[in-house]
Amino acid sequence: MNDFLQSLGSALALLGGADPALWPIVRLSIEVSGAATVLAALIALPLAAWVALTPFRGRAALVASLNALMGLPSVVVGLIVYLLLSRAGPLGSLGILFTPAAMVVAQTLLVAPLITALARQTLEDALAEYGPYLASLKAGKASTMATLLWEARFSLLTALLAGFGRAAAEVGAVLIVGGNIDGVTRVMTTAIALETSKGDLALALGLGVVLVLLVLGVNAIAHAVRLYAARRYG
Repeated sequence: MNDFLQSLGSALALLGGADPALWPIVRLSIEVSGAATVLAALIALPLAAWVALTPFRGRAALVASLNALMGLPSVVVGLIVYLLLSRAGPLGSLGILFTPAAMVVAQTLLVAPLITALARQTLEDALAEYGPYLASLKAGKASTMATLLWEARFSLLTALLAGFGRAAAEVGAVLIVGGNIDGVTRVMTTAIALETSKGDLALALGLGVVLVLLVLGVNAIAHAVRLYAARRYG
């Protein structure tokens, strides 16, 4: 207990003292996860809208696959991206393995199915509510898609925040493709694992506190968005 309290005290001191080893790691974590979430959204939202609005053979299988991929292990994603970006891989000429760019790619592939599945369900619910009205106006597919995306914007924002939370909290994919290089690719989750193994519990615990606060903050924002939407639009 004394060791834990001592480590916690040291961790809080690091947080309050703008420790040069801690905050660059936090900043890189937010930058990588934020970029991955944006890229995943650019892929996921159009795909979700297309699946929600378009009847086609095999749609049920695709929806089931998207739902299953929500739980895709991060180490599997990391392995796939590693094989693609390694020197012997088809994208090895890009030379981005063990860089933040490779970490963004891995987290994008990890988060995109989650956002797609959540957004698809949200848009289908919106279509059930607004579909008859849009049909009476003879709205085209593009107009219908744009209207549904706008009307469901608060729920879609919640899906994006959920994606960011998963990206920020995962460790396997970024460890495989980033290599946990100090000052280059070290993020909060990989640093926590490394510093714990080294016995530097103060830094590990400090990063853990920041990571928990970040995830809690993201969930609090998502909850606030849902409450705001419920109050404003009933």
